[in-house]
Amino acid sequence: MSSIEMGAAIVDALVGVGVRDVVLAPGSRSAPLALAVDRAAADHRVRLHVRIDERVAGFTALGLAKAGQQPVAVVTTSGTAVANLAPAAMEARASGVPLVLITADRPAHLVGTGANQVADQVGAFGASALGVVRLSSESGDAAAWAAGVHRAVTLASGKLSGEPGPVQLNVEFAPPLVGPLPAAVQRVLDVHAESGPTQPHVLEHPARTVVLAGDATPQVGAEARALAELTRSPLLAEPSSNARAGECAIAAYREVLAELAPEIERVVVFGHPTLSRPVVSLLSRDDVELVVVTDRATWPDPGHRATLVARAVEIPTQDDGWLDRWQRADVRRSNGPQQFIADEVVSCAGPDTNLVFGSSSIIRAADLSPVAPRPPLVYANRGVAGIDGTVSTAVGIGLATGRPTTVLLGDLTAQHDLGGWVKPTLEPWPDLRVVVADDDGGSIFHGLEQGAPEFDGSFERVFGTPQGLDLVAVASALGWTAVRVQDRGGLVKALSSDADFVVVSVPRG
Repeated sequence: MSSIEMGAAIVDALVGVGVRDVVLAPGSRSAPLALAVDRAAADHRVRLHVRIDERVAGFTALGLAKAGQQPVAVVTTSGTAVANLAPAAMEARASGVPLVLITADRPAHLVGTGANQVADQVGAFGASALGVVRLSSESGDAAAWAAGVHRAVTLASGKLSGEPGPVQLNVEFAPPLVGPLPAAVQRVLDVHAESGPTQPHVLEHPARTVVLAGDATPQVGAEARALAELTRSPLLAEPSSNARAGECAIAAYREVLAELAPEIERVVVFGHPTLSRPVVSLLSRDDVELVVVTDRATWPDPGHRATLVARAVEIPTQDDGWLDRWQRADVRRSNGPQQFIADEVVSCAGPDTNLVFGSSSIIRAADLSPVAPRPPLVYANRGVAGIDGTVSTAVGIGLATGRPTTVLLGDLTAQHDLGGWVKPTLEPWPDLRVVVADDDGGSIFHGLEQGAPEFDGSFERVFGTPQGLDLVAVASALGWTAVRVQDRGGLVKALSSDADFVVVSVPRG
């Protein structure tokens, strides 16, 4: 993809998210934007204002946004031109005026090389900017570039956050900078911040719909489940969604997707889905209407396909046959070595308890576990899905809620928080039980590209990383009542005992 294509996509996205005024301070590096916005102005899609001084351009945009009460974009070339927007950015932040500061840039690999008119300009506005969005003609495609623009404009508008202000959109253009413009494309995103539980945004046209619930609070999970059950939609709920319950929940949904995904026409997303590649593929399809329900100032859209963002939605009731087909197909087809651990721990966790999952393989096993009739509150650190700090997180959850808490994690995840195993003698400690699926290393890599046969020679040392640690001995030395079990029967017995640190031996796989 070229810089001229990115310039066109950016302007199309500005139009599609409601920007009507663009102020341009001309320059060389911003040429793709200048050509695209000039065409848009000629087509009466935007109003173009040209100023030769960037400081003047910034304050002109400020006045337009202040009086129009809508986001206005101001475009500069790279280098010191960017810094001249700082006074207007400071005023916009203090006054709550929505500005999109589009700063053209050289490619990142030129920063620090002494190349002409190159500065490290990402974050140049410091605390004056609400945020920074970065785009590059050398990375992504038109959908990704448009999605970045949509996020920048939405953040600047304050529609979801209630805090309008300036946002930097830093755009790296690689040569060539000029050329024939591609045809204009509608790149629309509707943001309905005024919607809510008492005033949902109504989608009237029927479509075969699934409700997808990723990692979420109990409140958001309840909303996802309620929408699915009200409309008889299949509910594809991850373990930490707090929505994985009820007759609409499809336990083996990620396997059922192989059969029924081609028929899906609309996906309504709650929370932050992260666990499976079939879901990522679904969210990346351009033939699916993607609706995101969020209670935050941002929203998940890794495939850059969202067309509507709202606080709450109302959708038509599905045909009875749609849910029935998902329910009949809901049969688990795989049974990995950690599956029995996830199944037993999930089934033992009652509605008055907490269940905390570590990242990596074990939460993916729980993603195939049967739907519990009365599930616990479920938590996981899925924001960036790291494996550190999981036991300590569970301690905090147990202390905050006062509920019995079980944390289920892998052996490497447990080792990444050895300090969290220490029970401070002068501090309160929750009713906590740790269950470790111990396969002596990083089994998740077996299912990824790194697990291919051609990497066998390197796999154990740089991916599998077996540590050979006696986890029971370590836990016992730190004051836990620790046991090791070898099979399902041993696990069932341990879960009904007073053991608070249970290590389950499982083979790699």
